Amino acid sequence: NLRSCYLLSLLYLMLPNSDEYICVFAEMCRYPLGMTGGQIQDEDISASSQWSESTAARFGRLDFDNGDGDGAWCPDIMSEPDGLKEYLQVDLRSLHFITLVGTQGRHADGMGNEFAQRYRIKYSRDGSNWVAWHDRKGGQVIEGNRNAYDVVLKDLEPPIIARFVRFMPVTDHSMIVCMRVELYGCEWLDGLMSYSIPDGQQMIYRGLDVYLNDSVYDGASAESLTKGLGQLTDGTWGLDDFLHSHIYGMWPGYDYVGWTNKSFPRGFVEMSFEFDHVRNFTSMKVHCSNMFNRGVRMFRQATCYFKSGSDWEAESVSFKLSMDRVSQRARFVTVPLGDRTASAIRCRFYFSDIWMLFSEVAFQSGSAVYNTSLAPRKHDPTHKVDDSNTRILIGCLVAIIAILMTIIVIILWRQVWQKMLEKASRRMLDDELTARLAVQTQAFSFHHSSLSSEGGSNSNSTYERIFPLCSDYQEPSRLIRKLPEFAQSTENLGPSSSSRPSGSDGAPHYAEADIISLQESSGSNTYSITAVNMNLFTGRDSAMREFPRHKLTFKEKLGEGQFGEVHLCEAEGMQDFLDEDLPIEGSSESPLLVAVKTLREDANKNARNDFLKEIRIMSRLRDPNIVRLLAVCVDTDPLCMITEYMENGDLNQFLCNLRYTKLIGMAIQIASGMKYLSSLNFVHRDLATRNCLVGKNYTIKIADFGMSRNLYRGDYYRIQGRAVLPIRWMSWESILLGKFTMASDVWAFGVTLWEILTLCKEQPYSQLSDEQVIENTGEFFRDQGKQVYLPKPPCCPDGVYSDLMLSCWRRNAKHRPSFQEIHSQLMESQA
Repeated sequence: NLRSCYLLSLLYLMLPNSDEYICVFAEMCRYPLGMTGGQIQDEDISASSQWSESTAARFGRLDFDNGDGDGAWCPDIMSEPDGLKEYLQVDLRSLHFITLVGTQGRHADGMGNEFAQRYRIKYSRDGSNWVAWHDRKGGQVIEGNRNAYDVVLKDLEPPIIARFVRFMPVTDHSMIVCMRVELYGCEWLDGLMSYSIPDGQQMIYRGLDVYLNDSVYDGASAESLTKGLGQLTDGTWGLDDFLHSHIYGMWPGYDYVGWTNKSFPRGFVEMSFEFDHVRNFTSMKVHCSNMFNRGVRMFRQATCYFKSGSDWEAESVSFKLSMDRVSQRARFVTVPLGDRTASAIRCRFYFSDIWMLFSEVAFQSGSAVYNTSLAPRKHDPTHKVDDSNTRILIGCLVAIIAILMTIIVIILWRQVWQKMLEKASRRMLDDELTARLAVQTQAFSFHHSSLSSEGGSNSNSTYERIFPLCSDYQEPSRLIRKLPEFAQSTENLGPSSSSRPSGSDGAPHYAEADIISLQESSGSNTYSITAVNMNLFTGRDSAMREFPRHKLTFKEKLGEGQFGEVHLCEAEGMQDFLDEDLPIEGSSESPLLVAVKTLREDANKNARNDFLKEIRIMSRLRDPNIVRLLAVCVDTDPLCMITEYMENGDLNQFLCNLRYTKLIGMAIQIASGMKYLSSLNFVHRDLATRNCLVGKNYTIKIADFGMSRNLYRGDYYRIQGRAVLPIRWMSWESILLGKFTMASDVWAFGVTLWEILTLCKEQPYSQLSDEQVIENTGEFFRDQGKQVYLPKPPCCPDGVYSDLMLSCWRRNAKHRPSFQEIHSQLMESQA
């Protein structure tokens, strides 16, 4: 549905003078309508009263200051608690689909401090009949501003279709208020002013009450609904299963309006539609449920009548629908209207089963053009459509569609060739690796066959396929690796795909207790634990040995995730167990404090494989600012990895009133660690102070413990119950496009540096909700100067903020600095 709306929108952009119908998609119809930009003229802004000429209605423009007036609209008298007397009115000149409103108070460069804490909205389509807006649960009062400066955006759920909109301030007690406002949405090209339908009915399904009424209808409601609009025009299409809703917390059947044939003896439901003027109608689209196993089907026939003047025309248009007895998916049904001219349409929809459910009705039409010198059509005694203009329009549309089809064919053809080339490259790479590893395969065959007979999974391959998609794009699956030196050491492990995202839906995934997460997704065929262990600790990985499990003494649980836990333990004799290149303070006779990450015994096979691959990767990392893997316990369950313990915890909790030089020193260490990871082409994907641990003498080491701790649960945003993302630290392309690169880590470093210099006293973008943070990423994408940046911390020099932080948040990822450049710049600032 979104794709079809997008294509239609392209046609509309190519034909700006066309009145063709464009699909309304509520999530994308969020453009400012002109209070701020000036497209709405002063004469279209009026008010019930004004306190003075300098606070007239024309000054009630959000974020707008032309040097004239006092910077807002203020009514003549103090607002009343009911909020029904004073109003600021905006005339949009035509019908618009309005999804969002914004408000602001009056500050007048520090001379004013008036704002509306709450307000109501009324709207009208004709200027005479006014409707009070209410949310989906009946509430009318909207929470407004808490100060005179900040802009507060509120979604209108449900959205409204209107030409005139009034903002009506509400106060708890008599007080002076001032307002500046903006409306967001898009033009309502349907021209539909109202529809009249029978009231929706109640279904009892297996003891469950399913309410199929039009709960947001804004017209008159009795046994039937008249002269209004509602859920059939709210831009939200019902789900396949009508018992569920797009809107959280609503009752079963909320998205649909439905009727049973038991209440309609004539076998049809009749609906009437009235439009803003006479139009030439091409088709009508009706979104229907089709769950025939519950007695719900699409209509079998639609018969429509037309009215251009005062009387209904005798000639009708009928459309019969072939019944779909296979798919139970909800869908749009297109009813051809034969280019009939009318200002009102009345349609009868005939039942094909017990129930008929609609969630959306839309029309395709163009403005009718009249020519009295030509003979009128039979079905229209007063009007005649100019067929020449219609033919020109149709010809243009056909040409544009042909161009679009050509482009689509070219794109599809390129994708086919890319897949063919990819398969050929894979075959060449496989042949090369097979030849190169023939000797190693023979040497490994004895161990593999013996382990397979003991219950390990059978695999026909003994090397990994390493085939990255491209040089800069990274799949949003796990942390990313492109270590050339790993290719040789990992060839004798089970097969995996380096470009396939983990999880069936390809959504970004963040492991809940990972120290260093991996990009590698688990393949379907893996060796048994014993086989992996044998390969893990032979050859170049011989330094990572099995630590005696009985020498670990539990002291404290540090964190807990979905698949495991992190414990503080004492490791007896660990100093003698370690390599010489890892000096550990303390005597060899006293136990060493270590962090032990364990995998739950009931973890699934994919989690076990990820855990073992994480060990393999971490065993290679050697940098003073990266947490070091000391040893493992993988001979029996639970699987364990033993890492350095940073006694001062994470940086987020450690920061206090430190001097600026100490703070920059910490940032330099983080930049140094990230410089090392970027040299290995690692993408961390969750860089933040919560994932930086503090040791003795302010030593900082990068880890990935943050998500395993309940303390930081508020730093992550759950998308549709699946992916959990640290959106306040993520770049716009990571959130919108799922693209994770070194440049997105640079963005996160800028936020982390901001955390450090604010002493972690507040969350990034603390004044914005999670949804507003995501909306702000859209502003970065559009790049129209409306994006919100994190402010300069009080102790931060101007140069560090403007030259470093802001450069980390540049829209173009290629223009952001590298970690090498960041490290050098921080070293210079410290000097």
